[in-house]
Amino acid sequence: MTDLTPLRHIPTANVFRKGDVFVLFGELFGRGYVNGLIDEARAAGMTIVGITVGRRDETGALRPLDAAELAEAEEKLGGRIINVPLMAGFDMDAPEGEKNPTEMLSGITLKTWQEETLDWAHIERCREAGVRRFTTSAAQVMQEVDKLVPQGANVFFAHTMAGGIPKIKAFLAIANRIYKGRGERFMSSRALLESDLGKLILMNFDEVSANTLKYLIDASATIRDRVTQAGGEVRYTAYGYHGTEILIGGEYHWQTYTNYTQGYAKMRLESVAEAAWKNGITATVFNCPEIRTNSSDIFVGVELSLFPLLVALKREGGGAWADEQWRICEELLGDDTSLQQLLDTIEGYNNDATSAEFRNFEAWPMDNTPALADVMIGTSEAITALHKDKKALITDHLSSLVLEGAGPLMFHGASEKIAPVLWLNHDIIARQLNALHK
Repeated sequence: MTDLTPLRHIPTANVFRKGDVFVLFGELFGRGYVNGLIDEARAAGMTIVGITVGRRDETGALRPLDAAELAEAEEKLGGRIINVPLMAGFDMDAPEGEKNPTEMLSGITLKTWQEETLDWAHIERCREAGVRRFTTSAAQVMQEVDKLVPQGANVFFAHTMAGGIPKIKAFLAIANRIYKGRGERFMSSRALLESDLGKLILMNFDEVSANTLKYLIDASATIRDRVTQAGGEVRYTAYGYHGTEILIGGEYHWQTYTNYTQGYAKMRLESVAEAAWKNGITATVFNCPEIRTNSSDIFVGVELSLFPLLVALKREGGGAWADEQWRICEELLGDDTSLQQLLDTIEGYNNDATSAEFRNFEAWPMDNTPALADVMIGTSEAITALHKDKKALITDHLSSLVLEGAGPLMFHGASEKIAPVLWLNHDIIARQLNALHK
């Protein structure tokens, strides 16, 4: 368990300039945390280089992007993409002629999944095949990246790989019970973790979300050595999640979404950065606040901790711009609801005895419970219902603000070489946003 190490100051250091290279290690699909980093890199005049996870053909085989896909991806990134498939995880990998884990689990159902057993020796062979495929491709990608790094340039590697849920039809129904279910539809997250399906998913989460940072660090060793021997700088960043400090009762307190199944992989990600740091490699995991994304929407209630950011904006020196954010959010609510009423509801939720039980940093990530599901999912649904339009939510606006604040904090924080793991809590996000909009 990593010690809680919040970033408490706005970093301003910057070792990156025109002609340096920014490498995105993870494909850019939509708006997310990494956009803020890319914006900072572009503003510094850096050359933007990206990768692709590739695509699956009709047989399930991994392939590079075709010409049209590559052109679209490069336009979206605003830079060159090395067109070698770097799909992380091993759920679709197997030794020649054998079934992959996804195929092995294709027949599970909502009724049978807890009884399904896996051949772990075979699963390990699949994992080894996946790692071999990925690391071989990563070495090939870094050979191409090396050609794009001029002598005397600095390099920023931004790791963004996350996820790893196998594409198994029954899992969506299982996930809906665990992350959205209450009452009779509630399902224990512990039941998933103790099943063979859950153990496989945890292994794949580790490969996708955590181990790929180590594979990146290893694969880029030649580039790193060349750059540093010439007096240049190399940085690695990665996106973590390990709860966030938000305002509760007028003070910043650590809290988290429960159950965050990927939390085990995020802790492994932290340990990869810590090990690199001990070896003189500047790799920092930035544990970012909860936001709403396409992938996070399955976690009903994860968005509740966003609302106190509005209070933090005023607390941390906010002026007219902070007032404007309140006005924007207020206008998204129905005529019979005030923003203050909504914030009072969130304050009540955070002070609820059930919610408070899960603010246990040392026990993270904790299992869900029926009582937590009732209060968290119930509060989430009630607050969503207060909006004029269910497709225009306050949490969408607040998520965009978090992304805007996190970008410069990560970019300059990496330059400053502060620590291997840093928390970006609501205090520093609010202070950064207020500074940007003065």
